[in-house]
Amino acid sequence: MIGRLTGRLDGVVEGGCIIDVNGVGYLIACSAKTLSRLQSADGVVKVLVETQVRQDAITLFGFATEDERGAFLALTEVKTIGPQKALIVLSDLAVGELAHAIAAKDRKRVGGIKGIGPTTANRIVDEPAMQKWATGRVTPDDSGGVVLPAGNGAGAEAGVGADAISALLNLGWRRPEAAAAVARAMQRLGAEAALGAVIRDSLRELAPR
Repeated sequence: MIGRLTGRLDGVVEGGCIIDVNGVGYLIACSAKTLSRLQSADGVVKVLVETQVRQDAITLFGFATEDERGAFLALTEVKTIGPQKALIVLSDLAVGELAHAIAAKDRKRVGGIKGIGPTTANRIVDEPAMQKWATGRVTPDDSGGVVLPAGNGAGAEAGVGADAISALLNLGWRRPEAAAAVARAMQRLGAEAALGAVIRDSLRELAPR
């Protein structure tokens, strides 16, 4: 399988481009954002590649960054989200923007992508694997810009710990994982820690390494 191509941009086609590697032109399907990066580069370009083999065709999907390739692979695990729809999403949203939208369950933002629509957006946002993928990419510094769900029935009288657990549950984590992470975060930060700080510290611990 092809994992990477190094060559020069030889041409732009609908939905992708052609990369010339030592005289051989490889047709690459890619997002508009990756194509823009390739077009702005001078001379030799490097493209990360995922190869899809079917009975009637071999298709190469290209990515400018490892983060974009990871987002593509995560999206294609969602029911009815094939490679082309995944590229549509990544053409509209940068990886960080997509992670923020999913972590915040911003259905309107995802559903507003041309060619996606509300039904597909709901599948993307509600998929537990996508929630975990997104949470792992919302860094402590970035997560302050994400409106995390407050959860149902977690009023102020329940305390910061209960509110933090509710937020993590709405992000797709299981209660035992969420409760343990929040407990450790509050031990580190103290009982008077603000809700946002507890959530960010818990996400740092839960994020895949």
